[in-house]
Amino acid sequence: MVGLATETDLERLRQMALLLEAENARLHRRLGELTRALAQATGATQAQLELEVQRLQAQLAARTRALFGPSSERRGGDTRDDAPSAPAPRRGHGPRDQAALPVVEVEHTRADEAGPCPQCGGTLAPWKDQYEEADEIDVVERSFRIVRHRRQKYRCRCGECVVTAPGPAKLVAGGRYSVDFAVSVAVAKYLDHLPLARQVRQMARVGLTVDTQTLWDQLLALSHHLTPTYEALAAEVRAAPVLGADETTWQLMEPGRSKTWWVWALARPDAVVYRLLGTRSAAGAATVLGDYRGVVVCDGYAAYRALAKRGGGDRAGPTITLAHCWAHVRRQYVDAEASSPPAAEVLTRIGELYAAEAAAQETAAGDVTVLLAERRARVAPVVDGIRTWVTQQRALPQSALGKALAYTTELWPGLVAFLEDAAIPVDNNATERALRGIALGRKNHYGSRSERGTRVAALCYTLLESAKLAEVEPAAYLAEATRRAIVTPGTVTLPRDLSAA
Repeated sequence: MVGLATETDLERLRQMALLLEAENARLHRRLGELTRALAQATGATQAQLELEVQRLQAQLAARTRALFGPSSERRGGDTRDDAPSAPAPRRGHGPRDQAALPVVEVEHTRADEAGPCPQCGGTLAPWKDQYEEADEIDVVERSFRIVRHRRQKYRCRCGECVVTAPGPAKLVAGGRYSVDFAVSVAVAKYLDHLPLARQVRQMARVGLTVDTQTLWDQLLALSHHLTPTYEALAAEVRAAPVLGADETTWQLMEPGRSKTWWVWALARPDAVVYRLLGTRSAAGAATVLGDYRGVVVCDGYAAYRALAKRGGGDRAGPTITLAHCWAHVRRQYVDAEASSPPAAEVLTRIGELYAAEAAAQETAAGDVTVLLAERRARVAPVVDGIRTWVTQQRALPQSALGKALAYTTELWPGLVAFLEDAAIPVDNNATERALRGIALGRKNHYGSRSERGTRVAALCYTLLESAKLAEVEPAAYLAEATRRAIVTPGTVTLPRDLSAA
């Protein structure tokens, strides 16, 4: 009965989809008829009429995709055309190398070692150094313990002097929770995206009774010790000649009100810094960039363009040159392709651009001089072809294709900047990847409950994500940086300090 009901439901859904498709086609035809009638009544030209039909069809197609289309930038039926092909990751079941796991050997013996041989009746004896081996992955349950530190006291026979042995570095003077405990809470929340309430429930299942306020106190204590490190890392990121910049939303859920804040990210290949602000304006961008002097890779957001127009001189604040992102350009044409088939051509050309860039990177093998020469030889002709295609197109400004063409034209100087500077990447995808953890955390614990919470979040995300980029184990880095700061307040420990150790 269940299988029959499922088949019936599927058939019903298929029929509904066919009806919706037919209705969309009818609306498209009716739209064209009405637009032509209106054009005849107003005396519009045939060219104007066609452009208007394209614009309205594009709007209808966009609404249809929003309701029924997949949430992806990939084009239907195509593999990725913005990057060279790579070996597919291993899928399915089967043993995988587990070099990081310790190996514990367990020897199994027969209870009846001296039993008779089933063939001849002789006595079975152990065969020296001969085993049949098989591995299995086991789990060691997470556990908590109370470590009772007993500090030995020393006294002189005169009775006038008593000395106590030093104890371990304490996160909070007189506090009950260790540095490693606080680090585990930070990693769980800001790297594994577990809200504090969920951590409390997990801890209760293995015997630890604690509340969310206690866990928050540990995070706050960590931030006090690590603030100098956060500020030093932010300064080091802003010292890079080329930075990626991007931003995303964050909820500040203060009692009685909730409002949208913004997470600003500045990224370089080996580090990223986050700043949470209540604005997305040019003033916010200036606050994040500080006195930065260099190239900023970004999308077409107006705040960065406003800063770039200010220039240097006697004006305080950043002095930046913009480089723009080809991935954002590609998205514009992906959105336009459904209603404007000619966009497929430029998408193919952008795919060729990425393939040429990948070949140039492979040939250069890290040599910036060779990379620049390869870009000019391989990539520049493809870029010139895209420019020629863009200038030859005609589309209604309000249409999806018209907006894509305007976006490309307006940002063109920044789109070709990477051809003149080998340090500039072809897109800003690295910065967008650095915001993925923020987006996942936002979905799981929704945001912060106070402005102080936004500062702690920015610090923890910055240090943990930068450790990942520097290929340093995040928990080990956070613990070591905290211990050094406890022993010598104000000590700065950057991820590269441990990666070089």
